[in-house]
Amino acid sequence: MELLTEPPASVATALALVVLAGITAVLLGAVLAGVWRGRAWVRAAGVVFQVLLFAIGVGALQGALAQPGWGWPLIIVAVIGFVLLVARPTAVWLSGRDAAS
Repeated sequence: MELLTEPPASVATALALVVLAGITAVLLGAVLAGVWRGRAWVRAAGVVFQVLLFAIGVGALQGALAQPGWGWPLIIVAVIGFVLLVARPTAVWLSGRDAAS
C-alpha cells in the first residue's frame, strides 16, 4: 500500500509508472476487443500476459518484502487464465474467424 500512500521518491519514475500502466491498459483493451471478435492473434498476447502475471505473483512471494496477499491471487488468476486460453472451446472460438471477417 505504500505505493499509493507515500509520496514518490522520484516524480519522473512515478510518471513513467503511470504512463506504462496506461499503455498496458490500452493494449489489454485491444486484446479484449480481439477476444470479443474471435481473432486468433489474441491467444499469443493472452499467454504472454498470463506468463508475466505469474512471474509477478511468484516475485511477490519472495524476498524480505514478500506479499503473499498479492502473490497468491496473481498466481491463481494467471493459472486460470492460461488454462482458459488453451481450452478447447477457446480454440474453437478463435479458429477460422479471421478468414471469415
